[in-house]
Amino acid sequence: MKYINRAIFDQFKKKVLPNKVLFIIGARRVGKTELLKKYMASIPTKDYVFLRGDDYNDAQLLRERSVRNYKQLMGNRKTLIIDEAQEIPEIGKKLKLIVDALPNVKVIITGSSAFTLSGDVGEPLVGRKNTLFLFPLAQMEFSQEESHQETVNHLKNRLIYGAYPELEQYEQFIDKTTYLKEILNTYLLKDILAFEGIKKAEKILDLLRLIAFQVGNEVSMQELGKQLGIAKSTAERYLDLLSKVFVIFKLKGFSRNLRKEVTKNSKWYFYDNGIRNIIINNMNPISLRNDVGALWENYLASERIKFQNYNRMLVSNYFWRTYDQQEIDWIEDRDGLLHAYEFKWNSKRKPKVPVAWKKAYESATFKIINQDNYLDWIG
Repeated sequence: MKYINRAIFDQFKKKVLPNKVLFIIGARRVGKTELLKKYMASIPTKDYVFLRGDDYNDAQLLRERSVRNYKQLMGNRKTLIIDEAQEIPEIGKKLKLIVDALPNVKVIITGSSAFTLSGDVGEPLVGRKNTLFLFPLAQMEFSQEESHQETVNHLKNRLIYGAYPELEQYEQFIDKTTYLKEILNTYLLKDILAFEGIKKAEKILDLLRLIAFQVGNEVSMQELGKQLGIAKSTAERYLDLLSKVFVIFKLKGFSRNLRKEVTKNSKWYFYDNGIRNIIINNMNPISLRNDVGALWENYLASERIKFQNYNRMLVSNYFWRTYDQQEIDWIEDRDGLLHAYEFKWNSKRKPKVPVAWKKAYESATFKIINQDNYLDWIG
């Protein structure tokens, strides 16, 4: 399988620092292990120790939490690399001892979202770690490998199948679908079920289906709870868990106290279109879909999140709507300015700036993102 260079690789190399832990976090199967392999291929083998957290023998090497043990493990090597570090008990405390006690040691770990649920790394390593996030492949990464024409030709398939790295090795759509089913059934909810003690995945999957059908629309916690037969607080907790394991992310309503602006509900998007579609069991091509607008909106939202993250943009994202149904899909508050974006699949549609927005935020910019210009916005 051809390796596609990841956008965080240059940041990755710069953040490998003495007596610091570089933490690469992301959903399962997004390419964290391959990123490590790429890095290890760029440095001499004699310079690092590589361990797999899910290998019993490797994990045993870290079991004894003592300076003597860790000095013996590292010898003259100055870089410790641990893949799937969330599998190692008390890993945060062990890494704290390593970076505090071993002079000039550099530590790199990858982990699934289990870390964000357990808190096993965060507290012990306060002030001792840097964190980078890895997502499914971004358009800005594909753009380094394919021509503009190839990108245009691949767009409709990416709206359906998403961008998990391993999909690149499959040519047949049935194989892509089978892989996405495996992701959903084997990996997607593993961390939630393991760390939160949730006995049944059915409610969470039902919740995800409801969210999938409401992409681009505001979601009411009260209504979700009612439809699922669970408390509103439980629905909120599940959504929070799903965001922590990088399945979905939330977009809040924007307001600066204009009385008619709606801010009570939020919108939810999937980090990957393929996951959204496999959850609702609809892998039909664009020509047979009645949800193209939702697919386009989710795709642009997720790609923009990747673009912002990889370019280290300081930005807050929102949507905007008033009680009289004036709305804008995406608002960015950055560099002291507001930037408004409306998503349109059909390039012929040219919506105007909503009157209420224009009146309330005269200095804000407004732009339509469609098939003609989307690559300028997401890389």
